[in-house]
Amino acid sequence: MFIIDAHLDLSMNALEWNRDLQRPVTEINHREKDLTDKPDRAKAVVSLPELRKGNIGLVVATQIGRYVAPDNNLPGWHSPQQAWAQTQGQLAWYKAMEDAGQMTQVNDLQTLDKHLATWCNGEDNTNKPVGYILSLEGADSIVNVSYLEGAYQNGLRAIGPAHYGPGRYANGTDATGKMDINGIELLKEMERLNIILDATHLCDDAFWQALDNFNGPVWASHNNCRALVNHNRQYSDEMIKALIDRGAVIGAALDAWMMVPNWVRGQSTPRQMNCNLEVMVDHIDHICQIAGNTLHVGMGTDLDGAFGREQCPYDLETIADMQKVPALLQKRGYNITDIENMMHGNWLRFLKNSWK
Repeated sequence: MFIIDAHLDLSMNALEWNRDLQRPVTEINHREKDLTDKPDRAKAVVSLPELRKGNIGLVVATQIGRYVAPDNNLPGWHSPQQAWAQTQGQLAWYKAMEDAGQMTQVNDLQTLDKHLATWCNGEDNTNKPVGYILSLEGADSIVNVSYLEGAYQNGLRAIGPAHYGPGRYANGTDATGKMDINGIELLKEMERLNIILDATHLCDDAFWQALDNFNGPVWASHNNCRALVNHNRQYSDEMIKALIDRGAVIGAALDAWMMVPNWVRGQSTPRQMNCNLEVMVDHIDHICQIAGNTLHVGMGTDLDGAFGREQCPYDLETIADMQKVPALLQKRGYNITDIENMMHGNWLRFLKNSWK
């Protein structure tokens, strides 16, 4: 089945992890076998060949560059200008992948329809470019809102104003507090340019404020359910209901600590915690029960978001194993139309409505 994944950090992996994503995952991991600088070294599950193998022909791919103030202990850049430069290097990598025929940017209805025709022509995927919709995870790198116009011209189509901790435009996971005038100004410029608001990572205060101050399209690229894993990174049922009311689609994320309760980073293992793809279906099913339908869930795996096999479902060897998910959904009683909605149809409907 054709799959759309609404959240992958491809360029971050290429530049900060120094992974050649044109290569098979086995080669990437073999080259990293003696490295210890990152917790997921030699445990990667994502590369462009694996996306093709899994018939994952369209992804939402990020740029990411966090600014950190002197009292912020999170990893990040010491000025917004440095963060901007990092995201522009990431953009250059995507452009280089386009030049190599490995990827193609999807940024409007015309490019979307053209790309879908290529991927759904019944031919082998081996030489097909993976389509990507450019998204910005955390808006810290937007030096000021005047930068947004140029970013849009370069293909940026979605922004999550926050990531982890305090941000320049909004506070994110593990932080609290509302947006100031700069955050509201960012939302208004996004609305003018028809850039999608990615509500993922917004702290509760900023989440409700953003919905009140943004009238454009809203999605949540990679988010799970607080009712199943009680942490501020997840959405409460009330927040899920508000997103559904806005016509949003919520991408199911495969980071183990977001899937199962009581995960201890660096200690817990997926098998020990019984974290498998069935658990993702639990989160999907919870959202569908709130919605009363299957129209507000998609895939948003985040499978390369600074973790690998040490922190993803134990029955997933590479991202190509997302092809196991339709059978799991069918086992839960979902019909083929429901399953097609969740694997690709809901994201396509959302994009067509947003870009018409």
